[in-house]
Amino acid sequence: MSQAKAEKPGWADVAKAMGQRKTGFMALFGFASGLPFSLFLGTLYAWLSEAEVDLETMGVFSLIGLAYAFQFIWSPLVDKVDIPAFRRLGKRKQWIVPMQLILGAILVTLSVLEPRSQLGWFSLLAGIGALASATQDIAINAWRIDVADEKATLDILSTVYQMGYRLAALVGGAFGLIIAARIGWPETYMLMGAILLAIGAVGLFAPDAQREEAGTIGPSAEDFAEFYKAGEVRSAVRNRYLWQVIALWGWALLILGIFMVRALGGFVPMFPVYEFAVMGSDRVIDLNWMLGMFPLGAEGRPDPTEFTAKMGPLIILATIVLPAIIAARLYKRKADGRDVIAVGEDTSAMSFGALDHLYRALLVPLVEFVGRLGWSLVLILALVLTYRICDAIWGTFAYPFYLGELEYTNDEVAFASKFFGVGAIIAGLALGGYMLTVMGRMLTLTIGALLAALTNLLYADLAIGGLYMQAASDVVGFSWFISTIAPFGSEGLPRLTFTIMFENLAIGIAGAAYIAWLSSIVSKKYAAVQYALLSSLTLLIGTLGRGALGEMIQNQGYFDVFVLTTFIGLVAVVLCLAEWFRQTRAGANSGVVTPEVAAQPAE
Repeated sequence: MSQAKAEKPGWADVAKAMGQRKTGFMALFGFASGLPFSLFLGTLYAWLSEAEVDLETMGVFSLIGLAYAFQFIWSPLVDKVDIPAFRRLGKRKQWIVPMQLILGAILVTLSVLEPRSQLGWFSLLAGIGALASATQDIAINAWRIDVADEKATLDILSTVYQMGYRLAALVGGAFGLIIAARIGWPETYMLMGAILLAIGAVGLFAPDAQREEAGTIGPSAEDFAEFYKAGEVRSAVRNRYLWQVIALWGWALLILGIFMVRALGGFVPMFPVYEFAVMGSDRVIDLNWMLGMFPLGAEGRPDPTEFTAKMGPLIILATIVLPAIIAARLYKRKADGRDVIAVGEDTSAMSFGALDHLYRALLVPLVEFVGRLGWSLVLILALVLTYRICDAIWGTFAYPFYLGELEYTNDEVAFASKFFGVGAIIAGLALGGYMLTVMGRMLTLTIGALLAALTNLLYADLAIGGLYMQAASDVVGFSWFISTIAPFGSEGLPRLTFTIMFENLAIGIAGAAYIAWLSSIVSKKYAAVQYALLSSLTLLIGTLGRGALGEMIQNQGYFDVFVLTTFIGLVAVVLCLAEWFRQTRAGANSGVVTPEVAAQPAE
């Protein structure tokens, strides 16, 4: 008998996975996730501009982006709370479908409002829409992790999700502008709303995770009884840790609430500033700073950039870092057998209350995460913070670089970044999905990080004239191709398009691998909370880094910035290699919940 050889997966395996019912719904949900983000944070500003809404008033709409940045704050609700009228749909669909219907209804309602004369309703609905969209994202990410199996693998589902998301960005962005120019903004938003309502209706038929795989729908007595078994930390001790987490999350919710009230024009009284001397040195206690109540701008509203830059790190500290440390202390206490329920101890008289619900929602996901990964969590958080940081930061400065520094026209930038660029990202995602299937998750993750880092050097060349990018474009015939299909462009359009194409291909490969890796390390039982925490870190760190990057651009120019971001990207490559080594060495004990699908032996 000859020994069976392991065959590497190929295009047939990818095609088989793409034909799964779950994959089709994943593409649909990815589209539903990307469309509202594009409409609320991009296209809406074009409508408001045409309606001649002044810039100061438009500034309030930038606040809706905070819903996406801080979505992890309410992720425990999505993970553990049921919606009575929808709970029969399934653990995740009971949140996905209603949010899609709400979003569709909001977009249709916006289409019948006049932005200039009904701006109050307009801003309120946009804010509610952003909250619903962020909530939908939490549930969809958890659904993807829950339903993945050997046929519709997590790697393929993650890739297809991003393809749907990017396609929606194109439909809601560039195509939205084109459609609005022909039929008008109200009709465009009504059309987009109808699309989301249709997706919500179709979503009713999507599969959902098995109860035993993703946790039961709604807490049962058995769930709470787990906390009172022998070896579990006693409730009195456990609750002391819980109150610490409640205080931290409560403070974060309070300052966000105060900020939103002030941003919408509401009045929140300022506290007096206390000054005193200690050992000859002047000291100040400013409760306003502790609550994020910074001076209002000229338009009478707080600055969201200042708030995010100053309070963002503290919110991360209060809702992620410190709770993780608290969870680690609680896990160690249990592992050491301190203050635990003894074997044979009668716990039948214990009743389940509100603190048990809060413990289950807030602390248990963190205890599970820390307990499963241990000190490896430090490496994972470092990789999360660095892998996509360049993309997250750079997005804000892309258009000033194209339009201001390089002096391209709006049409040229739209062609290169929107039409050609989005196509390159989708192609990169498709290639990334194939690489995940054939080469494996960690190798693809590492290659993606390396490619994304090196593409910064392409932009560095553009910043000093683009000599090498122009030469490469000429040699392969790309310059002729672009001049043929875009005759309106300048002689520099081919090198811009060439650079953006390679960058977006790298972003697609890296994005497919990153989402697949991130999804693989979270527990199916606590997917909503754990994934939201990790993904929000990427968004927040990008927001926080923009101020420093903007200052560096102003002082040293774009070339030095691109060289710096290249080195930051190379740090992510080293961390990828370290994580790959850790997983290989630890094997089944690496803490990875969804291992890579092994190649099947040949017959």
